[in-house]
Amino acid sequence: LRYVELKHGRISQLAVLGHVVTAAGIRLPGDIDYSGTSFESIPTGIAALSKVPQGGLLQIFFFVGFLELAVMKDVTGEGEFPGDFRNGALDFGWDTFDEETKASKR
Repeated sequence: LRYVELKHGRISQLAVLGHVVTAAGIRLPGDIDYSGTSFESIPTGIAALSKVPQGGLLQIFFFVGFLELAVMKDVTGEGEFPGDFRNGALDFGWDTFDEETKASKR
């Protein structure tokens, strides 16, 4: 279950980053829905849940579910370590590191 802890840790890091960015006043331009609700009118944190349109929350829920069930897992069985979800597609130079460097980065 170590990979689940790593996955949840990554999700938490993204959530904190998203909160910091929106609290700093950085927002997407334009509207979040066709009725004219702008991204800037959505508050930060938990208060945003009541302001985001229901359809948007459903899209987020289903997208995260898709990632959980289809993308963020070791599909090919090639994972070198818990949390390795590259599935032979992403590398970013990881395979060029020696074993000592890989161990220090985990």
